[in-house]
Amino acid sequence: MKKKDVSLFELWDKSSKARKISSTSTPTALSVEVESNLQLALVHTHDEAPQPERERGSPSPIVEDDEAVDGDDEPSPHFEADLAALEHDPGKRIPISSYHVNDRDVVRRRYIDLGACQPKGHKFEITDFSGHLRHFCPSWFKDHKWLEYSVDKEAAFCFVCYLFKDKTKSPGGDSFVKGGFRNWNMKARLTRHVGDVSSAHAEAQEKYDMFTTPQTSIRESIASNTSQYKALYKQRLTWTLKCVRFLLRQGLAFRGHDESEDSLNKGNFLELLNWLAGNFEEVDRVVLKNAPQNCKMTHHDIQHEVIKCCAQETTKLVIEELDGGHFAILADESSDVYQNEQLAVCLRFVDKKGRAVVRFLGLAHVEDTTSLTLKAAIQKMLTDHNLTFAMVREQGYDGASNMRGNVSGLKKLIMDESPSAYYVHCTWFFQQLAHLLNALGMSCKKMRMLRIA
Repeated sequence: MKKKDVSLFELWDKSSKARKISSTSTPTALSVEVESNLQLALVHTHDEAPQPERERGSPSPIVEDDEAVDGDDEPSPHFEADLAALEHDPGKRIPISSYHVNDRDVVRRRYIDLGACQPKGHKFEITDFSGHLRHFCPSWFKDHKWLEYSVDKEAAFCFVCYLFKDKTKSPGGDSFVKGGFRNWNMKARLTRHVGDVSSAHAEAQEKYDMFTTPQTSIRESIASNTSQYKALYKQRLTWTLKCVRFLLRQGLAFRGHDESEDSLNKGNFLELLNWLAGNFEEVDRVVLKNAPQNCKMTHHDIQHEVIKCCAQETTKLVIEELDGGHFAILADESSDVYQNEQLAVCLRFVDKKGRAVVRFLGLAHVEDTTSLTLKAAIQKMLTDHNLTFAMVREQGYDGASNMRGNVSGLKKLIMDESPSAYYVHCTWFFQQLAHLLNALGMSCKKMRMLRIA
């Protein structure tokens, strides 16, 4: 420490005496000077020599980084949100954090409705940068939708960072939010502010997009990804569907008893997909080990969902093939592996080509096999596909009393609503067919006509 400087211990003593002044009295110039000299002495005790003061009138140096680090923000009082009095000029706004937490989203929506402040007809201030005159270019608004300009401070600001920047993750200051950006000779700083996908601006932009256009479906979520990601996802889904369709067509089980990596037989679905990947490069490139960890599409829940979608599309084609015509109901009771009662329902009708076809409609789980329960299950299944009992022209069941009973059987309950829904027992039908063939066989002429038909 130089001789002309006051001793550190003397300054500390003077400061201690100055602090004895009553807190209610106004601080004297002496106390202020002592405090200042004490701070200066403490700074000068470092090894690094103090920098000389900048001369007045010298040009301001160009800031090398617009992301200057500020001190911690002091807690500010909360203001009531007066939507009609919000400042559109970014230089006059108060921080979003100054509003009550319950009012911040309302304020954000109001600012989004107003849009970024972009005064294109303003006469922008000209600044001298080492002999080069520069000013803000309105064309930058077109290249950077987030950019806005403060007429009050003649500086540029970031609209999305003002609304959604997370100060807990990015505590440093930001000239595009506080103070404003004025280095018009450094246009590259605009791109630098945007940064990469993990930058503070990118995170704020993502929050802005989700706030303005919330995604409510898987279709919209997929559409937000890159074209390459969507192409790979579509290929992966295609091969998954091919495996599902093959197993469904053959009536094979999907899952195996042991689907671990060390298993010798992981089940039909995984083994089939693994075989395709081992024999076709285009399949191996998008499935199993080459698929994202969260999008392999091999989990049991995904298999069930794909199977359900296939069933819905197949049933939709059956209803389109029926085309609102009359049909017969074929139903039978059965039990699953857990001994739960279920009812299988098929439709028999004549298609547009004049062929008699039988199409499986679905399975209905029932609590019991009483006629009323079975009727309710069939009625619900028909209603789900915009079909009614009035369209039924035939019923085909087994000979159980709950099905063919003349008083309270299922066929009687349906005929009460549709008298044209005649009941035909399968055994009786073939018996009558045999009698008909025998009768025709006695006549050579009729037999020849039957063969021609």
